[in-house]
Parts: sequence; structure tokens; C-alpha cells
Amino acid sequence: MKDSSPQGSLELNVKNFGPIAEAKIDLRPLTVFVGPSNTGKSYLAILIYALHRFFSDDMLIRRRFPVHDPVRDDDDPPKEIRKQLVRWVKHTFEDKDKLPSKKQVRLPETIAGLIRPLLNESSPWGKDLVLGLIRCFGTDEARGLIRKVSQGSAQVAIRKHGSADLEPFAHKLHIGAKKPSLTATIPETSPIWIDASGNTSEFRSRGRISWEGEPEELSEERLAWRLIRDLAVDAFPSLIAPLHQPAFYLPADRTGIMHAHMALTSALIHSAPMAGLRPAAPAPMLSGVLADFLEQLINLATPRYRVPSRQWRYSPHRRSELGDQIEKTILVGTVKAQRSETNYPYFSYRPEGWENDLPLMNASSMVSELAPVVLYLRHVVRPDNVLIIEEPESHLHPAMQVEFTRQLAAIVQAGVRVILTTHSEWVLEELANIVQRSKLPETRKKEIESGIISLRPDEVGVWLFQPKKRPKGSIVKEISLDDSGLFPSGFDEVAATLHNNWADISSRIGESG
Repeated sequence: MKDSSPQGSLELNVKNFGPIAEAKIDLRPLTVFVGPSNTGKSYLAILIYALHRFFSDDMLIRRRFPVHDPVRDDDDPPKEIRKQLVRWVKHTFEDKDKLPSKKQVRLPETIAGLIRPLLNESSPWGKDLVLGLIRCFGTDEARGLIRKVSQGSAQVAIRKHGSADLEPFAHKLHIGAKKPSLTATIPETSPIWIDASGNTSEFRSRGRISWEGEPEELSEERLAWRLIRDLAVDAFPSLIAPLHQPAFYLPADRTGIMHAHMALTSALIHSAPMAGLRPAAPAPMLSGVLADFLEQLINLATPRYRVPSRQWRYSPHRRSELGDQIEKTILVGTVKAQRSETNYPYFSYRPEGWENDLPLMNASSMVSELAPVVLYLRHVVRPDNVLIIEEPESHLHPAMQVEFTRQLAAIVQAGVRVILTTHSEWVLEELANIVQRSKLPETRKKEIESGIISLRPDEVGVWLFQPKKRPKGSIVKEISLDDSGLFPSGFDEVAATLHNNWADISSRIGESG
């Protein structure tokens, strides 16, 4: 049997969730949601953000796998397996210079058998995950996430596929009107991989284990369970990749939020001394997505958010930071995040050739719309993170939509995963060109405009949200490039209808004359 690659694809199945009746997608380096308004594109994007936020919480993952404190002798691993466990960890992690060159290490089957039961135990997480969803969507209760309560529950299934001959690992979440449930399944035939740079190596390097003779403070049984717990923590990310990576969500109407964040914060500060003096009033609900965005805006100019340039996987066409490219090709100027004397950030824009900065609110709406993208790339987002952008075409001329799509593809080439929701035919048409360019030999790419910016078909996924009357709700299906080299999104039908209307009007004008 072939080994299951730890980097297998991740599939997301959603039913009865918000406006979505049924969706089945897999997360690609560039994932695009397209379709009519009010069909659930943002709903699914926020769901993915919430899953990333939950499964990238290292402290939460460690709390999921507490150190086992056996109460019966038969709970302990057999003595021979305990010795094998300690020998294997010592051999693998004791000498950092001898660690495997690959980041992923496969566990021996006898040790993997000790880990699977811990990885399969996920029911206590159900409530925590649903609370995270409620926060991100800004709803009052779980019922607000269910499309049709009479059907019982909304369902979210996460499946990690490896080799074709192996059953996938799965998390299944049922968001019921009363009690959520979360189950996990790892088939006995599935190999377990761990991150060689993770907690187990750190556990060893901190010197908390005495390899010579008995452990200094721990019994042999207790030590075995601590190692098993740390191996489970190390194994978990490979099972839910890429959801273990942090995600950042740039909501629609970024211009308004960029302009209003100072006024909003100021109002909250000024109202604080009046707490208890005014009559109680219901507070407006702020979704977790917006709250996180506002918090990140406030911290953008903080040094700890700065990303060392050496972390980026540069593409051949670009040797400067990704944000610089957007400034150069689209904004034709520089966006800045600075801290005032009161330590609060303010944002400015300096057009090329100017000697002074403009407050961002005095710049064009295009600049305000793209400023968060530039600043996040410069200060927040790291390689392998996920950047979710709603309506990247907002406030952009069609030519700039095309250029921004190219820059988004360059961001993917540099190692960032990107998710978009869009209504733009220009975005999809340029995306089709980007995929088409990947079919050219490297020597021919330089002959065409932006030829070096290309993505393979397997790196791009476009999903169409189609509203259905029976059952009412959206059905989400992948659309691939057709014979004409376009993604069949339905935009051409709108163009054809407009042309036919024009022809009909022109015909009637002729008849009237």
C-alpha cells in the first residue's frame, strides 16, 4: 500500500448552512466563489475563516490532547511499546542536526496505533467550534446558522484525502438547534505523519526527558503518555492542513471601514466614562470578522506585525515585497501605516512624485480599497497563511481589476493561499488567462504580457453558487475552463441579454421612423 501524502487535498462539504443547501469544494491555493448576490458566497468564505481561526489555535489544540493520567493498569501502553516509543523519539529528535530533511515524518505503525484514538476523540470540541462560528457570523445563537431548522441541523464535513486507495480522515460537525456534535474518523489503515519541527522536538530539546535510565521526575507510564500527547499535537496539523494555518479576512466595503475605524474607536473611548450613567440599551452586534479586521487595523503599525522579507518565497518575476508590486502597478504611490503620538495608527497615501502624504480619506476610493491588501501583505500575512478578500473588484476600473487579478496570482505564487468572492467578469477572464499561460513552455512565457504570472489548473478552483427554488437554497458546483477558454459563470448571458435588448430597441426605432 502506498503512503498517504500528508499534503493531500482538503475537501469541505456543507449542507443546510445559511443560504447554502449543498456545497462541495476543495481548498486550492487560489479559490474563487462566483454567482448571484445573496447565494452564500460570503457565508462560505466566513465559514472557512472561522474554521481556520479555530484549527490554527495552538493552545486549543494542546488542550484537546491533555496528558493522560491512567487510572487502570490496562490503560497503559505495554512495556515493550513504551520502550519502543522512547527509543524512536530519542533517535528521531535527540540530534537536531540529524533531523529528516523533510518536514513531515511518518510514525511507526505501533506508535501510530497509540495516537489514533486521541485524534479520533473530538466530541468535546463541538460546542467550542459552534461558539467560534457564532462569533464570526455575529449571530445570537446557532439557530441563526441553519438554513432550514425543520431539517434538524446544518452539517459541515472536513475530509482530508491522501492516496486514492485510502479512506479520508474526516471531521463532521452537526450544528443542531439544541446541541452541536463533532466527530472525527481516522481509518486504521491511514498512516500518521508528524511535523518534525513541532512540539515533540521542542519537548525533547527543553531537556524535560532524561534519556539515560529512568526519567528524572516522571514515571515510565506518565512519560509515555506525555510523548503520546505531544505526538498527537504534532500529527494534528497534517490531518487538517491547510486549516491549521492562520487566515485573514478583508470584508467588503473596506473603504468605509478604513475611514470609519478612528471615529468608531473614538466613540467607544468617549462613551466609556458614561457607563452606568445612561439607561441600558441593547448593544449593536459586531461580527467577529469585522472585529478581527478592526483589531488588525489598529495593530498594523506595531513592529511585531512586521514580516521578515526572508520568509517570502519569491517568484522569478519579482524581488521586492508583494505590497510594493501593487503600489507600483496599480496605486502609483505608497501606502503607509504610522503611529500617532497617542500610539494610535493613522494611514496615509503619497502619490508618486509628491513630497507630502495625503490622509487616506482624501485619496481615491481605489486607494482606500487596496490599502488594506498592501498593508496586510507588508505587516501581517506570512507564507502559507490564507488571505480572504471579498469583492476584490470594488472601486476598480476594469483595467485595474485585471492587473489586481495578476497581482493576486503573484501572491499565490509567493506562497500565500487566497480565497476570493467576486461578481466580476474581468477577474474571471484574466484568471482564465493566468491558467492558460501555465501551459506555455517557460521560454515562451516571457514573450507575452505578464507571462511569468501563471498558475496551473490544479492550483485554481472556481465554484459557482446557483440559487434553486426546490429545494430553496444555493447549490455550489465547480466550473472549469470551457472550450472557449472561459469560466462559464453566466456573465456572458447578461451581456447577450443586453445586446438583444439593444437590437430590439434599435429595430423598433427603425420601424417607428
